[in-house]
Amino acid sequence: MLRRGVARLRRFRVVVTAVSVALVALILVGVLAHGRGTPRRAAPALPTQVIQGPPVNLASLRGHPTLVVFWASWCGPCNAEAPAIERFARSPAGRGHIIGIADDDGRAAARRFIAHYRWTFPVLDDPQGATAAAYRLLGLPTTIVLNPAGQIVGALIGPQTPHTLAAAIARA
Repeated sequence: MLRRGVARLRRFRVVVTAVSVALVALILVGVLAHGRGTPRRAAPALPTQVIQGPPVNLASLRGHPTLVVFWASWCGPCNAEAPAIERFARSPAGRGHIIGIADDDGRAAARRFIAHYRWTFPVLDDPQGATAAAYRLLGLPTTIVLNPAGQIVGALIGPQTPHTLAAAIARA
């Protein structure tokens, strides 16, 4: 009787481990497919509401690669990445190649966030998250990589560094 119980417990552990590994593999495949292996597709329209800087639209971005950073003031990883985003934006590789989109955030909170991190690049407002949904975001922060033709060629999920942002621009 005890042996059967131990055998069942071992089988249960094997099944739980196998299911866990399969779930992690599926998540990883989904993240990778959404990142580097993203098939090129036309970028959806950007929000028209401006929080900071000049109005930006897809037509104004054509001709050079661009990083579109989706963030929110309430997002811990977004706060962690914010200084790196600004360092990149001020670098030669980043100057003129980055825009921010405040996703589902209050305008006052977004303005405080921008001021706190002293962001200098254009930031648009997506108060209802409609643009984030059109870009098929999996979470925040996410940086969408656009090639000079305005196509999505990658997605960087999670906090980034100036190095990872520069590499993404170079690949685009």
